[in-house]
Amino acid sequence: MKQSWRWKRIAILYLLSLSVFCPLILLSERLKHVVFLGKKEFVEDLPSIKYRRDGETLSVVETEEDEGLKEPDLVVYRDGSKENPNSNISSGFTADLLGKNGTEHKVKEENKQNPQKKLATTSGGKQEQSSLTKVQHDQSVRSQPQRVTDEKIKQIRDQVIRAKAYLNLAPPSSNSHLVKELRLRIKELERAVGEATKDSDLSRSALQRMRTMEASLSKASHIYTDCSALVSKLRAMTNRVEEQVRAQKSQATYLVDLAGRTTPKGFHCLTMRLTAEYFALQPEEQNFPNQEKLNDGNLYHYAVFSDNVLACAVVVKSTISNAMDPEKIVFHVVTDSLNHPAMLMWFLLNPPGEATIQIQSVEKFEWLAAKYNSTLKKQNSHDSRYTSALNHLRFYLPDVFPQLDKIVLLDHDVVVQRDLSRLWSVDMKGKVNGAVETCQEGEPSFHRMDMFINFSDPMVAERFDAKTCTWAFGMNLFDLHEWRRQNLTAVYHKYLQMGLENPLWKAGSLPLGWVTFYKRTVALDRRWHALGLGYESGVGRSQIERAAVIQYDGVMKPWLEIGISKYKGYWSKHLNYDHPLLQQCNIHE
Repeated sequence: MKQSWRWKRIAILYLLSLSVFCPLILLSERLKHVVFLGKKEFVEDLPSIKYRRDGETLSVVETEEDEGLKEPDLVVYRDGSKENPNSNISSGFTADLLGKNGTEHKVKEENKQNPQKKLATTSGGKQEQSSLTKVQHDQSVRSQPQRVTDEKIKQIRDQVIRAKAYLNLAPPSSNSHLVKELRLRIKELERAVGEATKDSDLSRSALQRMRTMEASLSKASHIYTDCSALVSKLRAMTNRVEEQVRAQKSQATYLVDLAGRTTPKGFHCLTMRLTAEYFALQPEEQNFPNQEKLNDGNLYHYAVFSDNVLACAVVVKSTISNAMDPEKIVFHVVTDSLNHPAMLMWFLLNPPGEATIQIQSVEKFEWLAAKYNSTLKKQNSHDSRYTSALNHLRFYLPDVFPQLDKIVLLDHDVVVQRDLSRLWSVDMKGKVNGAVETCQEGEPSFHRMDMFINFSDPMVAERFDAKTCTWAFGMNLFDLHEWRRQNLTAVYHKYLQMGLENPLWKAGSLPLGWVTFYKRTVALDRRWHALGLGYESGVGRSQIERAAVIQYDGVMKPWLEIGISKYKGYWSKHLNYDHPLLQQCNIHE
């Protein structure tokens, strides 16, 4: 009984084991097959996964965690970035990478916290990520500017200088093979370089001749081994070139000054034709109307001292055309005897409308010749502009206009752009001269007292302050009543005499005006007067157009060929170049 029960129990256990272990064995075989296939597929994908992961890790993970890495970042340009020449292309990729409201920082944090997610994302976006990487790389390459180099040109010029130095070391009568070779190489290189400014302008032959020259210089270096002699030659060559540059600058300055003092041929022609026509007039035709207004103190009186017919014509026309009450304007033009008939004839042919005009000759002021001409002739200057009586006549205004109490003096190189009648209501504060100051540094019209006046002289340093603000001649309001009361003409004459005895200031009327009207000048608003159009091309258009008066001070006058072209239009628009006399004398814009 017991034996049979034991066998039954064994059978039951056997069947139980079969029912438990057989499914396990079958399932394990199946799992083994599945794992093998999965591993095979995973291994096959390793190269691509590794490539994607490396590129992505460098751009978003390792560059933060390991500061020692120096790999280049794949830059994603922001939309509208200046550095990105293709911002429209990159902006789409930027949005795909960062999401609609995400940031690159957010992507990095998610990748750190869930590497599996990053791997899955990398596997899923293989094509997009590789395209982004390629586009970003191309853009970063294209964004680097191409540098314009001139290293080869510099080397060639250095070679020419070295070759010339070696030639200077050779004896004057030397006719050796090396001397001939160096001369030939210099000519070849100078011809090859020509006007080139960058290496890309050079031809292949130039580079070949550069190598040939280097070989010739190597030969010379073995023959002329005295370095100290070569240094001396180079220093002598440098000094000689510097002297030539200084001489060229001096000559250029002299020629510009000469051109500034020269009257164009057409102006001479115009003067002669006007003079001939004036003397052909009947005596009654030689007079101007409204001469009873010349001494009326209730009118606006302007003075112009000039021997240039067209310059005076522009001053008069521009002033009257911008005046609100032209009938209240009186112009007093003073010229020399040579140009007096021509000046009269021009304004007879071209009357100033409702305004009144007076033309006088400086030679008619007999008191000027008797009292002051001998002093004026003593001035040590070769420039007739500084020794001319017309230039110094401004210091005798009370004598020229004894019946007037106020007058505005205009230089003949000005153009009036606004109504000037408000000048007569300026509060002079007991001063004699009203002018625009020129002491602001950085401005084209900047001047300083010590630029024209010798403050090393004890007398000058004692009487004047070098820091005193300077002012401009060209548009000045003078209180002639106060001038007479302070006897400033005598003050001017005293300083003029002192300047003749000692070199206290430069020639010309500007420094003499500063010392004569020292502490007697009231500053006008800067908008009244803009300067520098005759020597400085940096005067801004806004500064010119807001000024009531613009002046071509300097040698580059608008009627000369050397005038600054961009400023000539402000002057020439006041001349009618279709006028028969201007056409006959070939005067044009």
